[in-house]
Amino acid sequence: MTTNNRTNKSVLCIGEAMLELSLSDSKTANLNYAGDTLNTAVYLQRLGSGSDITVAYCTVVGQDTLSDRLVDYIRSEDIDVSTIQRTDNHTIGVYAINTDDNGERSFTYWRNESAARTLFQHDDNTDFNVLENFDVIYLSAITIAILPANIRNALLEKLSCLRQTKDIKLAFDSNYRPALWESKSIARSAIASFWQITDIALPSIDDEQALFDDPDEEALVMRLKSYGIDQGALKRGETGPLSLTNDASSLSQQLTPVNVVDTTAAGDSFNAGYLSALLKGATPINALEAGHQCAARVITHRGAIIPKTDW
Repeated sequence: MTTNNRTNKSVLCIGEAMLELSLSDSKTANLNYAGDTLNTAVYLQRLGSGSDITVAYCTVVGQDTLSDRLVDYIRSEDIDVSTIQRTDNHTIGVYAINTDDNGERSFTYWRNESAARTLFQHDDNTDFNVLENFDVIYLSAITIAILPANIRNALLEKLSCLRQTKDIKLAFDSNYRPALWESKSIARSAIASFWQITDIALPSIDDEQALFDDPDEEALVMRLKSYGIDQGALKRGETGPLSLTNDASSLSQQLTPVNVVDTTAAGDSFNAGYLSALLKGATPINALEAGHQCAARVITHRGAIIPKTDW
C-alpha cells in the first residue's frame, strides 16, 4: 500500500460516538463510550502507539457534560480531538447492549437527535475542510446513513475529489443497519457508490448479503471486484477473513478458538488490526492475521472497547 512519500501516516476516522450502556446479569449497567468508527479509532491508535501512525476522530457532540466526558475519553486514548465539532442544539446518542450466554448481543438505540447527524453542516452550508491533509480517511455505512441525503452525496463527491487531487486513500466498512436507512434500495445505491471510490474495503459477509442479496460468497466477491476493489478483507466470522487482493488468501486454516464473551466490536477491531498492519507495510496475509488477532482479543472481553488498563 502507498499513500504518499511521507513516513508518518495520518488517519481520520469519521462517525458517531455514543454513550454505551452495557447491561449485566445483576441488572446494572456499565457506562462507556463507543461507536463503530470510534472503536476502530481507539484500537488503531493503541496498535499504532510508538509507530508513525497518528489517528484523529471526526464527529459532532454537544456542549453538555456527557459530551465533555466523551471528548475527554477520546483524548485520553491519545487520539487527536481537534477535528471534533461542538453544537448547542444536540447531544450524543445512547445505546444499550444486552449479551446472551453465547456472547451474541442485541442493541437498543436512542440516537435520532444525535449531534453527529449534523456532520459537515455549518450555517446551512457544507464544510468539508476537516478532511484535508490526511493520508487515510476511514468511515462506515453507519457514518453515511446518519447524514441527510444531500450531505451524503456531497461527501461522496468530496472524497472522490480528494482521492484524485491529494492521493488520500478511503477505507470503508459497509456496516449495514436497516433501521438507519430510508429504504433498502437507498442503502444499496449509497453503499455501492461508496464502494466505487474505496481503496481499502472492509466488508462483512453478512451485511453484504443482507443488503445486496448475493447468492453466495463467490458472487459477493465478484460484485466487490466489479467496483474496482483490489485491496481489503472480507470478514466471514468464524470462517476467517478473506483477502480481497488478487491472491484471495485467507486464514481459514489458521484460526485458534477463543472463549467468546462478547462479540461487540469484533469487526471494528479487526479493521483496526488490519489497517494498522497495512499502514506499517505488512503483506495482505499478515494484515489478515493482525486483524484476526486484534478481534480475537477484543471478543474475550465485555463491551466494545477493552479498558486501557487491561489492554
